[in-house]
Amino acid sequence: MTGATGYIGGRLVPRLLAAGHEVRVLVRRPERLRDVPWAASAEVVAGDLADADAVDAAMADVQAVYYLVHSMGGRGDFERTELDIARTVAGAAYRNGVGRIVYLGGLHPEGEKLSRHLRSRAEVGEILLASGVPTIVLQAGVVIGSGSTSFEMIRHLTEVLPYMPAPRWVRSFIQPIAVRDVLHYLIAAADVPPEVNRAFDIGGPDVFRYGQLMNGYAVEAGLPQRPIAALPVLTPWLAGQWVNLVTPIPRRLAVPIIESLQYDCVMHDHDIDEVIPPPAAGLLPYRTAVRLALEREREGEVETSWRNAEVAGAPSDPLPSDPDWAGHTVFVDERERMSRATPAALWRVIEGVGGENGWYSFPLAWALRGWIDKLTGGVGLRRGRLDPDTLHVGDAVDFWRVEAIERGSFLRLRAEMRVPGRAWLELSASGGSGGSGGSGASAGSRYRQRAVFFPRGLAGRLYWWSILPFHGVIFSGMANRITAEAEADERV
Repeated sequence: MTGATGYIGGRLVPRLLAAGHEVRVLVRRPERLRDVPWAASAEVVAGDLADADAVDAAMADVQAVYYLVHSMGGRGDFERTELDIARTVAGAAYRNGVGRIVYLGGLHPEGEKLSRHLRSRAEVGEILLASGVPTIVLQAGVVIGSGSTSFEMIRHLTEVLPYMPAPRWVRSFIQPIAVRDVLHYLIAAADVPPEVNRAFDIGGPDVFRYGQLMNGYAVEAGLPQRPIAALPVLTPWLAGQWVNLVTPIPRRLAVPIIESLQYDCVMHDHDIDEVIPPPAAGLLPYRTAVRLALEREREGEVETSWRNAEVAGAPSDPLPSDPDWAGHTVFVDERERMSRATPAALWRVIEGVGGENGWYSFPLAWALRGWIDKLTGGVGLRRGRLDPDTLHVGDAVDFWRVEAIERGSFLRLRAEMRVPGRAWLELSASGGSGGSGGSGASAGSRYRQRAVFFPRGLAGRLYWWSILPFHGVIFSGMANRITAEAEADERV
């Protein structure tokens, strides 16, 4: 399995395990899977898909390979990178005698000049089909499920604007498919006879214009239907900026989605039915899929989300240890506070930072920083977090990502906002006497907070010095409010 930390892959692995398969996942950072419920039941292998030796080793004794990776936010010559990786996977699968490759691609029209991202996905499928390994390419359009990028985009576009001045693509025909049904096809694809080597379109039972998708969401969410005016002047790039501003979807994800919406994306045939029959209960209608997604979100049962996708261009290397800083320029802001709250109460506040709870200091400054990030194409603060109370390694928290967590005592967040350098924020709770966190309350607790910034060139240094006057307010206020909140929560 490749892409196990992604939206589809993270849902597919536990279902394959439940179906009785043994699953091996190849990921660059295994610690991202440390806290997922199925981690102990799967074999987790560290490796990069660009490393041919690592891919070869991972495919030893494998019967089927799921290829579920795609650089939605890729920059520069991402197409070449995508094709090189596909060739590496195809070659390794052939050499290791793999019996089946399953690839999830994008639904697209025939004979059209495709966007870079749709073209890349189609070319990856062609490489895998020519690998000499029996391959099935499943081509899906808009995927509807709790936490999916497409669903979140429809939801926020509908909820934010009571009147919708929209680009021409709201008139395009779309055939959405429920994430449940995508998983059905993916699971069954592993057992398709070896003579099958082709691409298949998959989609739900409904075909709507994109504007109808938004109003279908409005009905299920109990909102008035939105009048929509299609404007011919918004290019995909301009529409990407607009979606970036009015929804939590960052520009790196919005632009490729919008580019794909320039076309009518509907199934050309239903040949898939001859190879993989639809689910016994039938394919989910669009509004039913929306209703189920909303119910799961209300019940806090979102398995995976676009929020936890890696941000292209953001630093992914972990924070070097302090001794490794020698000889490097590094800026640090450290704060420490004593609290009457227990370490456990203090930790609950630390683990709950971000999202609806905010950052406990100068909300206007944090909001402004979030808007600046959005305007420059970043993720902004509205990405929020998947779970309001619990964090795991790899989780997104607004424009941060959880890099390390020692539950009950230590949290390190890595910045994914647009900054000229690399930044981290560390929050920790310990016993008041300096010992480790626990339940003992007699000595209270000690709160430590550290912001670390590795500047990149002169721009990085100027950035740090420009925000230095605000640190006394933001970081000091954050330390004060977090310890006060812990004491208040404990009294309650």
